[in-house]
Amino acid sequence: MGVSRSGYYKWIKRKGTLNRYQINRLWLIEEIKESYKKHKVWGYKHRAEHIRNKTKRYFSDLLCHQCCKLLGIRSKARMKRHKSGKEHEIYPNLLHDFHTSRPFEKVCTDTTILTHKSGKYDWNLYIDLFDHTIISYDIRRSNYGASPSNHYTAAKNFLRQKQKRGYMNLDTIVHSDQGAIYTSRGFNSLFNHTIKRSMSRIATPTDNPIIESLNGWIKDELKYDYNFYHSDNPLEIIKKYVEYFNNERLAYSLRYKTPIQYRTELRFK
Repeated sequence: MGVSRSGYYKWIKRKGTLNRYQINRLWLIEEIKESYKKHKVWGYKHRAEHIRNKTKRYFSDLLCHQCCKLLGIRSKARMKRHKSGKEHEIYPNLLHDFHTSRPFEKVCTDTTILTHKSGKYDWNLYIDLFDHTIISYDIRRSNYGASPSNHYTAAKNFLRQKQKRGYMNLDTIVHSDQGAIYTSRGFNSLFNHTIKRSMSRIATPTDNPIIESLNGWIKDELKYDYNFYHSDNPLEIIKKYVEYFNNERLAYSLRYKTPIQYRTELRFK
């Protein structure tokens, strides 16, 4: 059976006796029961710290949690349920397919982080799924969190472009993730009735695959073709890249045509 003689006799000797881990667990269970009689609102971390201070014996918070679970002990404190308030709203996913028949029919927006030698930059951009044009963007130094001004500027530029090119009265689906800025009512109040808001499901990048894919491709081109990291003027590099992206870059999805070429050949503005 693959058992050594010495191992077998050690097992015989200790059979029916508790090891030190089991003894420690039984001791802790009794301490938890005792503390629970007086303090029913404590969580397991608070309870564990109290017992450690009282007995001067060390054990982990995890062990205390496991013992509390075994005993069926939970904090009697009222749990706060966080609900999205009036300032935020989540929209359903309306982007069930990515085929479009005209510009400004379906537009995706996202924020990607670009790394520069001077620090990180947040780049918020709007991409038209019809010809993959970067309609508008805004880039600024990262503040280690969502930047409302970044998103607001890009959104306003998007609306100006929609009006300038003659699509203001046509419906547009604007698709994004469920970031704090995108769900805020203040941000969504920028859009009029022709904008239909759409959002990806949580942790589902496949709901917005085109912009997710383009983000990776754009970063590679900025790194290898434009030397973005070492550039002295990163904002100027982004401006030049957007010009190249919209007017010179051949796209496989557009049958190796540039976005502006693809659009004008189909007689769209």
